[in-house]
Amino acid sequence: MSKTELEPTFSTQTGLSRRSLLQGTAGILASGVAPFVHAQEKIVLRYLGTAVNQDKAIAEKFKADTGIEIQYVAVTTDDVTKRAVTAPNSFDLIDTEYFSLKKIVPTGNLKGIDTRKIKNADKITPLFTKGEIAGKAVGDQGTAPKKVMFLESEKSKKFSATPTQYMTLIPTVYNADTLGIRPDLIKRPISSWAELLNPQFKGKAAILNIPSIGIMDAAMVVEAMGIHKYKDKGNMSKAEIDLTIKTLIEAKKAGQFRALWKDFNESVNLMASGEVVIQSMWSPAVTAVRTKGIDCVFQPLKEGYRAWAAGFGVPATLNGKKLDGAYEFINWFLDGWAGAYLNRQGYYSAVLDTAKAKMDAYEWAYWMEGKPASQDIKSPNGDVLAKAGAVRDGGSYEQRMGGIACWNAVMDENEYMVRKWNEFVAA
Repeated sequence: MSKTELEPTFSTQTGLSRRSLLQGTAGILASGVAPFVHAQEKIVLRYLGTAVNQDKAIAEKFKADTGIEIQYVAVTTDDVTKRAVTAPNSFDLIDTEYFSLKKIVPTGNLKGIDTRKIKNADKITPLFTKGEIAGKAVGDQGTAPKKVMFLESEKSKKFSATPTQYMTLIPTVYNADTLGIRPDLIKRPISSWAELLNPQFKGKAAILNIPSIGIMDAAMVVEAMGIHKYKDKGNMSKAEIDLTIKTLIEAKKAGQFRALWKDFNESVNLMASGEVVIQSMWSPAVTAVRTKGIDCVFQPLKEGYRAWAAGFGVPATLNGKKLDGAYEFINWFLDGWAGAYLNRQGYYSAVLDTAKAKMDAYEWAYWMEGKPASQDIKSPNGDVLAKAGAVRDGGSYEQRMGGIACWNAVMDENEYMVRKWNEFVAA
């Protein structure tokens, strides 16, 4: 958001953004007379991230509220990290997963986000700041956000083990992943990750073919089968990698897998067609199958979930009006509208209170409290996702996120792991 030289974007006393002081301008906007802030020089923020999080509706709503334009730069997860490391001046805002920070932060290319300038910083879910849900610690194998949430100082290249004024990323979306199943075709209860390699599903199973994530799904299976107990599924030794890949190769050669999928739509099509009845799956993909009128379940499992989380970061060189604009966007994002929008897609938002305020009570009850839907549940674009009476898979927020076993990660032996994973793919 543009400003005059004499008018700071943030109050030095309250830490409140100007947007919070301009909320009374809604009537002026409605009358067609733009406030002075819209008349200033336009700001365009280059938003680097994956297409999954870059929603046109969010950019349009933010521009309508603030006059700031979001220009999406969509690349793969790996390329987000590569750009952050090699071309930090090619973006103004980065949306990346927490596990990538171990590669990015040591370069010094990210600026610590000053929590004094984030209006709702103290309301960010303790899952990120403390690794807790409802006062109870959740599994932290892999790159749990709390391990990489804070920097020692604004320009530090090192993570702080304890909370500081400076955050690495402000959380955008997060969730806990598990197996998707077709209950109409399986016709019996599924309660363990071990079922992915059950010979009963020979030729009808699929696993995610993104090495750093797929191998963690495989580790959940190996551990569930009683083959091996990992110290940290997100940071395996070479011997553990060998064991995990050996198990996958044996299953593949026995004909267990119908597919190794990389693409969201591929996972949807495999499940919707019935070619696959059990597979690694993402919650929105299960939702996509359901919108086709096909029974599909995001199955809670006794061993727990593999979680992931993404957040907004700011390049170290960003300054002036662009930096003000980046803080404006982050504050806006935590203010409720975006959080409610994401919650309706099956994701979770960083600040629950503000999102709740922008959702109808029946929506919140279904998505966050695990209660039966009192009326049809619809996506942001109006598609019916669940009929009245339905209950969300996995239950409430506390049940799902409280059931985390491990987090997406990049291992110390990442290069070795990728080579071994490629052996599995080629086997």
